Amino acid sequence: MTTPQSTPPFLSLHTAVILLIAFVFGTVMGVLTALTGVPVAGAIAAGLTTAGANIPVLRTLIR
Repeated sequence: MTTPQSTPPFLSLHTAVILLIAFVFGTVMGVLTALTGVPVAGAIAAGLTTAGANIPVLRTLIR
């Protein structure tokens, strides 16, 4: 009997954790920015910028 081959995961655990933490940071920053009265588009831009800037930093911090 042959066993089915296991497929590798789409994302490694390391990548998934980094993206999840960056998403949380970006969401928090976007919400806090929106609460200051900035237009929603500006809050979304702040959240995306925060998430994007955190990915390289988190990659070096989490090994």
